[in-house]
Amino acid sequence: MGKQDFERIKTAIDALSREESFKGVCHPHFKDHKMPSIQALEQIVSLSRKILFPGYFGDSSIRPDSLRYYIGVNTENLFSLLADQIFAGLCFVCDTPESFDLNERRQVAHDYAGQFIEELPEIRRMLVTDVEAAYLGDPAAQSKGEVIFCYPAIRAITNYRIAHALLRIGVPLIPRMISEMAHSETGIDIHPRATIGTYFSIDHGTGVVIGATSIIGNNVKLFQGVTLGAKSFPLDGDGNPIKGIPRHPIIEDNVIIYAQATILGRITVGANAVIGGNVWVTNTVPAGTKIVQFKHRDLLFNEGTGI
Repeated sequence: MGKQDFERIKTAIDALSREESFKGVCHPHFKDHKMPSIQALEQIVSLSRKILFPGYFGDSSIRPDSLRYYIGVNTENLFSLLADQIFAGLCFVCDTPESFDLNERRQVAHDYAGQFIEELPEIRRMLVTDVEAAYLGDPAAQSKGEVIFCYPAIRAITNYRIAHALLRIGVPLIPRMISEMAHSETGIDIHPRATIGTYFSIDHGTGVVIGATSIIGNNVKLFQGVTLGAKSFPLDGDGNPIKGIPRHPIIEDNVIIYAQATILGRITVGANAVIGGNVWVTNTVPAGTKIVQFKHRDLLFNEGTGI
């Protein structure tokens, strides 16, 4: 390293070490506080998949007489790993060490992990309906096994249902990390706070966005590129966005939304409606309605006549 290189590095270090440079993007660490781990969360999701879909992931030689043992071992491992990561999430949102009792928070983490384990049968029940919807809704699917193994939507929906259960229990940060793992893997972005009913399917999936306050009923099908988003945020008296208010669509039962449709704001798409591809919807859609684009020539005709 030459003298000029040394001076360049020293100058950069000095600049990066100034408080005004890192203020707002530096996370303070306190003694004995853990940080969440993406690698550990990947193990947690993997173990959850092994439990929820036994025989498809992990040990593929499961027999009926060994199933209980297999699920038992994985569930115990899941509990330990999850309690540890929940504790790390609780540490992460702690602003001051004086307000954080390590032993008390560890007990909270164990309680949250236990509550999640109790949710696993319900998560599986819902995922069974999602697999069924994907299989019945796609003529190209040869079996439910193919759907479980191959379909990115099932991977994303599995992560969502795991994350959503954790969030409802009260776990901070970890649910969002789990949902973003699926987003990175599949291109499907489902916020864990969204509420989604049974028999939910996403065909192809890439580019789907489902916002935090979206409510989706039962037997809803989305295609690639669909956005359930929000319009511009209302601001408070200081000009800051008001958070926590419902701002995403409500999609009722038996709705189909085709590719690249964009549905914005706290509107309702009524039961049995069909939203065609590449449309922009910002008003409530009555039940049973079909929304499609005008043909180009019809659009020109309407503009030309003022109709």
